[in-house]
Amino acid sequence: MTGKLKILFLCTGNSCRSQMAEGWTRHIKGNTIEPYSAGIVAHGLNPRAVLVMKEVGVNISKHTSKKITSIMSISFDHVITVCSDAEKYCPVFSGKVQVSHFSFDDPPSLARFAQSEEEALSHFRRVRDEIRAFIESLPPR
Repeated sequence: MTGKLKILFLCTGNSCRSQMAEGWTRHIKGNTIEPYSAGIVAHGLNPRAVLVMKEVGVNISKHTSKKITSIMSISFDHVITVCSDAEKYCPVFSGKVQVSHFSFDDPPSLARFAQSEEEALSHFRRVRDEIRAFIESLPPR
């Protein structure tokens, strides 16, 4: 037992938003929170998410995209869905786990219509910064 609060960030594909949330949590609150991330499915780690997190000194390049079914044996204190699809398909967790829903825009979907790489990255940066603010607002325990 680490004594840390175990939080799972759940998203649709565990490629971007949930990965950013896990990375920010390790970076900002790693002394008090043990973060995890997973998806309803596993789409692979998004390279643009890795890039924009690296810009602010958070390395998520070693993260792996995983399905929720691969970590259901962990006893989480809190599950936070970071998109509406994950909220809709969030599995039922046993025990006294608290489940919360916070929806962030999907950068890969927004970037699909970008006219340039810089415009595409601007969507990732905005969501990255919104997720950071959210993580900063989490209580330490």
